[in-house]
Amino acid sequence: MDASRRTIPGAQSVARAAALLRLVTSAGEQGLSVAEIARRAELTRPTAHRLLSALRHEGLVDQDEHSGAWMPGPELYLMGTVAASRYDITAIARDIVRSLAVRTEESAFLSVRRGDETVCLIREDGAFPIRSFVLSEGVRFPLGVASAGLAILAFLPPHDVDAYFDRHPELAERHGAAHAEPRLRARLRETQARGYALNPGLIVEGSYGIGAAVFTRAGHPQWALSLTGVDFRFSPERVPDLGRTLLAHAHQLTTRIAAGAR
Repeated sequence: MDASRRTIPGAQSVARAAALLRLVTSAGEQGLSVAEIARRAELTRPTAHRLLSALRHEGLVDQDEHSGAWMPGPELYLMGTVAASRYDITAIARDIVRSLAVRTEESAFLSVRRGDETVCLIREDGAFPIRSFVLSEGVRFPLGVASAGLAILAFLPPHDVDAYFDRHPELAERHGAAHAEPRLRARLRETQARGYALNPGLIVEGSYGIGAAVFTRAGHPQWALSLTGVDFRFSPERVPDLGRTLLAHAHQLTTRIAAGAR
Protein backbone atom coordinates (compact mmCIF):
# COMPACT_ATOMS: atom_id res chain seq x y z
CA MET A 1 0.00 0.00 0.00
CA ASP A 2 1.16 3.53 -0.74
CA ALA A 3 2.73 5.11 2.35
CA SER A 4 0.43 8.12 2.14
CA ARG A 5 -2.60 5.85 2.43
CA ARG A 6 -1.27 4.51 5.72
CA THR A 7 -0.73 7.95 7.26
CA ILE A 8 -3.69 10.04 6.03
CA PRO A 9 -6.90 9.24 7.93
CA GLY A 10 -9.62 7.92 5.64
CA ALA A 11 -7.31 7.72 2.63
CA GLN A 12 -7.97 4.02 2.05
CA SER A 13 -11.73 4.54 1.89
CA VAL A 14 -11.30 7.48 -0.49
CA ALA A 15 -8.97 5.43 -2.69
CA ARG A 16 -11.45 2.55 -2.81
CA ALA A 17 -14.33 4.87 -3.68
CA ALA A 18 -12.23 6.54 -6.39
CA ALA A 19 -11.35 3.13 -7.84
CA LEU A 20 -15.04 2.23 -8.05
CA LEU A 21 -15.83 5.54 -9.76
CA ARG A 22 -13.14 4.84 -12.36
CA LEU A 23 -14.52 1.38 -13.01
CA VAL A 24 -18.09 2.63 -13.37
CA THR A 25 -17.18 5.51 -15.69
CA SER A 26 -14.91 3.34 -17.85
CA ALA A 27 -17.79 0.91 -18.47
CA GLY A 28 -19.78 3.54 -20.36
CA GLU A 29 -23.54 3.49 -20.80
CA GLN A 30 -23.99 -0.25 -20.21
CA GLY A 31 -22.58 -0.05 -16.67
CA LEU A 32 -21.22 -2.89 -14.56
CA SER A 33 -22.74 -5.36 -12.13
CA VAL A 34 -21.71 -5.18 -8.49
CA ALA A 35 -20.10 -8.62 -8.83
CA GLU A 36 -17.91 -7.44 -11.72
CA ILE A 37 -17.01 -4.22 -9.92
CA ALA A 38 -16.03 -6.17 -6.82
CA ARG A 39 -13.90 -8.55 -8.88
CA ARG A 40 -12.06 -5.80 -10.74
CA ALA A 41 -11.55 -3.73 -7.59
CA GLU A 42 -10.42 -6.80 -5.62
CA LEU A 43 -13.04 -6.16 -2.94
CA THR A 44 -15.64 -8.39 -1.37
CA ARG A 45 -19.08 -8.01 -2.86
CA PRO A 46 -20.60 -6.59 0.38
CA THR A 47 -17.82 -4.00 0.62
CA ALA A 48 -18.27 -2.97 -3.01
CA HIS A 49 -22.04 -2.73 -2.57
CA ARG A 50 -21.67 -0.63 0.58
CA LEU A 51 -19.33 1.82 -1.15
CA LEU A 52 -21.53 2.00 -4.24
CA SER A 53 -24.60 2.68 -2.10
CA ALA A 54 -22.78 5.54 -0.37
CA LEU A 55 -21.72 6.97 -3.74
CA ARG A 56 -25.29 6.68 -5.03
CA HIS A 57 -26.54 8.61 -1.98
CA GLU A 58 -24.21 11.45 -3.04
CA GLY A 59 -25.37 11.26 -6.67
CA LEU A 60 -21.98 10.10 -7.93
CA VAL A 61 -23.26 6.76 -9.27
CA ASP A 62 -26.67 5.45 -10.23
CA GLN A 63 -28.17 1.98 -10.58
CA ASP A 64 -30.35 0.85 -13.45
CA GLU A 65 -33.65 -0.35 -11.99
CA HIS A 66 -34.05 -3.10 -14.59
CA SER A 67 -30.56 -4.54 -15.08
CA GLY A 68 -29.10 -3.62 -11.70
CA ALA A 69 -25.98 -2.28 -13.43
CA TRP A 70 -24.12 0.60 -11.85
CA MET A 71 -23.48 3.68 -13.99
CA PRO A 72 -22.17 7.25 -13.59
CA GLY A 73 -24.49 9.51 -11.61
CA PRO A 74 -25.75 13.04 -12.27
CA GLU A 75 -23.39 14.67 -9.78
CA LEU A 76 -20.41 13.42 -11.81
CA TYR A 77 -21.77 15.27 -14.83
CA LEU A 78 -22.09 18.50 -12.87
CA MET A 79 -18.59 18.16 -11.47
CA GLY A 80 -17.25 17.34 -14.90
CA THR A 81 -18.67 20.44 -16.52
CA VAL A 82 -16.88 22.59 -13.94
CA ALA A 83 -13.57 20.72 -14.26
CA ALA A 84 -13.75 20.78 -18.06
CA SER A 85 -12.95 24.48 -18.21
CA ARG A 86 -9.53 23.72 -16.76
CA TYR A 87 -8.65 20.25 -18.00
CA ASP A 88 -10.62 19.55 -21.17
CA ILE A 89 -8.87 20.20 -24.48
CA THR A 90 -11.37 18.35 -26.65
CA ALA A 91 -12.78 21.60 -28.08
CA ILE A 92 -9.41 22.59 -29.53
CA ALA A 93 -8.38 19.03 -30.39
CA ARG A 94 -11.41 17.58 -32.14
CA ASP A 95 -10.68 18.96 -35.60
CA ILE A 96 -7.08 17.75 -35.34
CA VAL A 97 -8.22 14.23 -34.42
CA ARG A 98 -10.72 14.34 -37.29
CA SER A 99 -8.00 15.49 -39.71
CA LEU A 100 -5.79 12.62 -38.58
CA ALA A 101 -8.59 10.12 -39.28
CA VAL A 102 -9.28 11.64 -42.71
CA ARG A 103 -5.62 11.77 -43.72
CA THR A 104 -4.83 8.19 -42.68
CA GLU A 105 -8.28 6.56 -43.11
CA GLU A 106 -7.68 4.84 -39.74
CA SER A 107 -9.39 5.33 -36.37
CA ALA A 108 -7.82 8.29 -34.55
CA PHE A 109 -7.91 9.09 -30.84
CA LEU A 110 -7.06 11.66 -28.21
CA SER A 111 -6.16 10.30 -24.79
CA VAL A 112 -5.20 12.07 -21.56
CA ARG A 113 -2.96 10.98 -18.73
CA ARG A 114 -4.76 10.48 -15.43
CA GLY A 115 -2.30 9.29 -12.81
CA ASP A 116 -0.85 5.97 -13.95
CA GLU A 117 -3.41 5.51 -16.73
CA THR A 118 -4.55 6.99 -20.00
CA VAL A 119 -8.22 7.71 -20.67
CA CYS A 120 -9.57 8.02 -24.21
CA LEU A 121 -11.40 11.34 -24.74
CA ILE A 122 -12.13 11.38 -28.48
CA ARG A 123 -12.52 8.73 -31.17
CA GLU A 124 -12.86 9.56 -34.86
CA ASP A 125 -13.15 6.72 -37.38
CA GLY A 126 -11.52 6.97 -40.77
CA ALA A 127 -12.88 5.80 -44.11
CA PHE A 128 -11.30 2.34 -44.10
CA PRO A 129 -14.18 -0.07 -43.35
CA ILE A 130 -12.27 -2.61 -41.22
CA ARG A 131 -11.62 -1.12 -37.78
CA SER A 132 -10.18 -2.00 -34.43
CA PHE A 133 -12.41 -1.47 -31.40
CA VAL A 134 -9.79 -1.85 -28.69
CA LEU A 135 -10.15 1.84 -27.81
CA SER A 136 -13.15 4.14 -27.45
CA GLU A 137 -14.21 7.10 -25.32
CA GLY A 138 -13.81 6.42 -21.61
CA VAL A 139 -11.58 3.35 -21.98
CA ARG A 140 -8.56 3.30 -19.67
CA PHE A 141 -5.22 1.57 -20.00
CA PRO A 142 -2.15 1.61 -17.75
CA LEU A 143 0.71 3.74 -19.03
CA GLY A 144 2.91 1.70 -21.33
CA VAL A 145 0.21 -0.73 -22.45
CA ALA A 146 -1.63 1.00 -25.31
CA SER A 147 0.36 3.13 -27.78
CA ALA A 148 -0.92 6.41 -26.27
CA GLY A 149 0.30 5.46 -22.80
CA LEU A 150 3.58 4.15 -24.20
CA ALA A 151 4.19 7.49 -25.92
CA ILE A 152 3.48 9.42 -22.72
CA LEU A 153 5.58 7.14 -20.51
CA ALA A 154 8.52 7.35 -22.91
CA PHE A 155 8.82 11.12 -22.47
CA LEU A 156 8.35 11.33 -18.72
CA PRO A 157 11.48 12.13 -16.65
CA PRO A 158 13.54 9.00 -15.90
CA HIS A 159 12.82 9.12 -12.16
CA ASP A 160 9.07 9.17 -12.89
CA VAL A 161 9.46 6.13 -15.15
CA ASP A 162 11.42 4.28 -12.45
CA ALA A 163 8.76 5.13 -9.87
CA TYR A 164 6.02 3.90 -12.22
CA PHE A 165 7.67 0.49 -12.58
CA ASP A 166 8.14 0.31 -8.80
CA ARG A 167 4.41 0.91 -8.32
CA HIS A 168 3.33 -1.61 -10.96
CA PRO A 169 5.22 -4.89 -10.82
CA GLU A 170 2.02 -6.62 -12.00
CA LEU A 171 2.08 -5.34 -15.60
CA ALA A 172 3.40 -8.57 -17.13
CA GLU A 173 1.00 -10.73 -15.13
CA ARG A 174 -2.04 -8.68 -16.13
CA HIS A 175 -1.14 -7.69 -19.69
CA GLY A 176 1.23 -10.38 -20.92
CA ALA A 177 4.94 -11.11 -20.95
CA ALA A 178 5.54 -8.36 -23.53
CA HIS A 179 4.89 -5.88 -20.70
CA ALA A 180 7.60 -7.19 -18.40
CA GLU A 181 9.82 -4.29 -17.35
CA PRO A 182 12.90 -5.12 -19.51
CA ARG A 183 10.84 -5.50 -22.69
CA LEU A 184 8.72 -2.45 -21.94
CA ARG A 185 11.82 -0.35 -21.25
CA ALA A 186 13.20 -1.45 -24.63
CA ARG A 187 10.01 -0.18 -26.32
CA LEU A 188 10.34 3.10 -24.42
CA ARG A 189 13.84 3.55 -25.85
CA GLU A 190 12.56 2.77 -29.36
CA THR A 191 9.76 5.30 -28.89
CA GLN A 192 12.20 7.99 -27.82
CA ALA A 193 14.41 7.27 -30.82
CA ARG A 194 11.72 7.52 -33.50
CA GLY A 195 9.38 9.97 -31.72
CA TYR A 196 6.24 7.82 -31.72
CA ALA A 197 5.19 4.58 -30.05
CA LEU A 198 4.27 1.36 -31.83
CA ASN A 199 2.02 -1.36 -30.40
CA PRO A 200 2.22 -4.36 -32.76
CA GLY A 201 -0.85 -6.28 -31.63
CA LEU A 202 0.17 -6.59 -27.97
CA ILE A 203 -3.31 -5.93 -26.57
CA VAL A 204 -5.41 -7.75 -29.17
CA GLU A 205 -3.70 -9.91 -31.76
CA GLY A 206 -3.88 -8.33 -35.19
CA SER A 207 -4.81 -4.86 -33.87
CA TYR A 208 -1.98 -2.37 -34.27
CA GLY A 209 -1.58 1.09 -32.80
CA ILE A 210 0.83 4.00 -32.94
CA GLY A 211 0.85 6.98 -30.59
CA ALA A 212 2.56 10.36 -30.20
CA ALA A 213 2.76 12.45 -27.06
CA VAL A 214 1.20 15.90 -26.79
CA PHE A 215 2.85 18.27 -24.34
CA THR A 216 1.82 20.99 -21.91
CA ARG A 217 3.25 24.47 -22.19
CA ALA A 218 5.83 23.43 -19.59
CA GLY A 219 6.90 20.48 -21.75
CA HIS A 220 5.24 17.63 -19.84
CA PRO A 221 3.61 14.77 -21.82
CA GLN A 222 -0.01 15.01 -20.69
CA TRP A 223 -1.97 13.79 -23.73
CA ALA A 224 -1.42 11.59 -26.77
CA LEU A 225 -2.80 11.22 -30.27
CA SER A 226 -2.97 7.68 -31.59
CA LEU A 227 -4.10 5.56 -34.52
CA THR A 228 -5.35 1.98 -34.47
CA GLY A 229 -6.21 -0.48 -37.19
CA VAL A 230 -5.79 -4.02 -38.47
CA ASP A 231 -2.27 -5.32 -38.86
CA PHE A 232 -2.03 -5.32 -42.66
CA ARG A 233 -2.74 -1.57 -42.64
CA PHE A 234 0.37 -1.04 -40.48
CA SER A 235 2.98 -2.62 -42.72
CA PRO A 236 6.69 -1.77 -42.22
CA GLU A 237 6.50 0.27 -45.42
CA ARG A 238 3.51 2.35 -44.28
CA VAL A 239 4.25 2.86 -40.56
CA PRO A 240 6.90 5.58 -41.11
CA ASP A 241 4.44 7.64 -43.16
CA LEU A 242 1.75 7.17 -40.54
CA GLY A 243 4.26 8.15 -37.87
CA ARG A 244 5.22 11.37 -39.63
CA THR A 245 1.55 12.31 -40.08
CA LEU A 246 0.84 11.51 -36.45
CA LEU A 247 3.80 13.55 -35.19
CA ALA A 248 2.77 16.53 -37.32
CA HIS A 249 -0.72 16.51 -35.84
CA ALA A 250 0.65 16.04 -32.30
CA HIS A 251 2.95 19.03 -32.81
CA GLN A 252 0.01 21.09 -34.07
CA LEU A 253 -2.01 20.27 -30.96
CA THR A 254 0.93 20.95 -28.64
CA THR A 255 1.30 24.36 -30.30
CA ARG A 256 -2.39 25.14 -29.78
CA ILE A 257 -2.21 24.15 -26.13
CA ALA A 258 0.83 26.37 -25.60
CA ALA A 259 -0.94 29.28 -27.28
CA GLY A 260 -3.88 28.81 -24.93
CA ALA A 261 -1.53 28.73 -21.91
CA ARG A 262 -3.00 25.50 -20.63
